Amino acid sequence: MRALAAGFRPYVWSPPNDVVARLAGIDPSQVLRFDQNTPPLPLPSTRPATVAGVLARVNHYPAGGYPRLARAIADYAGLDPANVVLGAGADDLILLAARAYAGPGDTVAVPEPPTYPLFRIAAELAGAEPGDDAPVLTFACRPHNPTGTLDPLPDARPLVVDEAYYEYSGVTALDLLDDDVIVLRTFSKLFGLAGARIGYALASVETAAELNARQAPAPVSEIAAELAIAALASRPDPKPVLEERERLAEGLRALGYAPLESHANFLYIPTDDGEAIADSLLRKGIVVRASPGAFRVSVLDRADDDRLLEALGGAAVTGGRQVRTVRATAETRFATRLALDGERRVRVATGAGLYDHFLEQLAFHAGFDLVLEGAGDVETGDHHTAEDAALALGAALDAALGDRAGIARYGSAEVPMDDALARAAVDLGGRPFAELQLGLDPGMAGHMLASLAQAARMCIHVEATGRDPQHVAEAAFKAVGRALAVAAAPSGAGVPSTKGIL
Repeated sequence: MRALAAGFRPYVWSPPNDVVARLAGIDPSQVLRFDQNTPPLPLPSTRPATVAGVLARVNHYPAGGYPRLARAIADYAGLDPANVVLGAGADDLILLAARAYAGPGDTVAVPEPPTYPLFRIAAELAGAEPGDDAPVLTFACRPHNPTGTLDPLPDARPLVVDEAYYEYSGVTALDLLDDDVIVLRTFSKLFGLAGARIGYALASVETAAELNARQAPAPVSEIAAELAIAALASRPDPKPVLEERERLAEGLRALGYAPLESHANFLYIPTDDGEAIADSLLRKGIVVRASPGAFRVSVLDRADDDRLLEALGGAAVTGGRQVRTVRATAETRFATRLALDGERRVRVATGAGLYDHFLEQLAFHAGFDLVLEGAGDVETGDHHTAEDAALALGAALDAALGDRAGIARYGSAEVPMDDALARAAVDLGGRPFAELQLGLDPGMAGHMLASLAQAARMCIHVEATGRDPQHVAEAAFKAVGRALAVAAAPSGAGVPSTKGIL
């Protein structure tokens, strides 16, 4: 093999979840990754049903390439499919650009550190030297990674502009394509497809043709292409991320840090002890990116960001009995975060309207913190979505209870709601059973409670009467929640069973 440059350093990943979990003494599902600048959850379009058709023909090559995806990207960017070059993430396209323009003896200009290391890696893998002396290619990163700033573009040409975080800034170099400029983007950030490894370059028709000629025949998988098409069809709004970014920045400032103004989905925090802070967080199961003079954190969502602030010295926001679980079937996909000793911070968003509301009421009255998000095939009705949401919550409850030692085990409650009256009793003894008498059911309420009992391995008895089906069901869910608050409460004793196990 051709020798690499002296001192060449390959890309280095942060430690995987199982390593972090062993260090922190937690389950791998509880590890929080603030090092990847990716969303905490995938889009609702990212579910098995999206790729079912592709899987049925996965034994074939994608003959003719990916014209549907190229068209979807072109429409999104306001260009023509002839301007599009596909790659396995923006990283693949950085490497492609370097080998297309540079070779041994050439110079490639890369941003001053700290910066994304793959620019240097790509130049050196092509045999070129990073430097500013008559470069054959110049890389720029805008918004800048890792600082999040919007720096001016270099005047040098040809120029490759990495716009991985474009959706968060709204600033682009697309109007410079005919001036020997290439724009790189990715589906890894706002669109939540980092694991699918798919990105694209936008260039003049002539430049795109040259890059495509140098690219692999099928640089991305058809599965990834289908996920990208679905993501473009249901584009997420970056506004909630931007709002959470400002809330997180304010929380960091309250702790004495000074994050830089960011135009991306992360915050860069200059500090003399960045690496020490990162190591301390790692031992708490939280992964961040660090350098000697700073650390960088992704903006996730309120629940996860509050965990970060707490770990950095902020006020405690949750108790200790917490879990993060994922339930995925061919019909639905749900991610659940549950803290039994919470402050009633609840969000359920599955698309099943009324039934989301019922689960929110149950968790709120149980005193839990709950985030249950995902997607179901609501086009076929509420059944699969409502059922699997209850199963997802039940599985999370089962995991959070652990061996169930030290809990009260039994609980009961009575809840009136206008014309409705509900009585509930629960046993967290580990045996699933549901005895339900709902005088009126709006459709799926009884089935959801039975599914909850099954997945949580608990016994539920409910009797609810009234004249309005929604009131009857809502009162039942509230009563079960209040009964759970009693049953799941710490008792200070051992295993609440004469058998010694639950």
